[in-house]
Amino acid sequence: QVQVVESGGGLVQVGGSLRLSCTASGLTFDDYVMGWFRQAPGKEREGVACINWSGGSTYYADSVKGRFTISRDNAKNTLYLQMNSLKPEDTAMYYCARGDYWYGSCYGMGYWGKGTLVTISL
Repeated sequence: QVQVVESGGGLVQVGGSLRLSCTASGLTFDDYVMGWFRQAPGKEREGVACINWSGGSTYYADSVKGRFTISRDNAKNTLYLQMNSLKPEDTAMYYCARGDYWYGSCYGMGYWGKGTLVTISL
């Protein structure tokens, strides 16, 4: 049974940092491209950062470029999102997703986990 568990969310002040993790089981992790998505209240889900099978190619939404870094450790079946210089508009539920093909973006990914909540306070 495939299971994906996100962790690392929490409440931090503006300008702070968080590191999210997504650990997968029941699948061959490096068979999949992976990504982080987020959904704020009243807004559509958006792709934040995505990464190809080896980690050699990444994509970032303009809103997080220079502040967020996506990485993966295939030996640990884990995806990471290092988030620095956090802003109030980063407040959202963050989800891990996977896909079969790399399009140079977060296109085509799904199979969401349950998410981890990130809240940025002023």
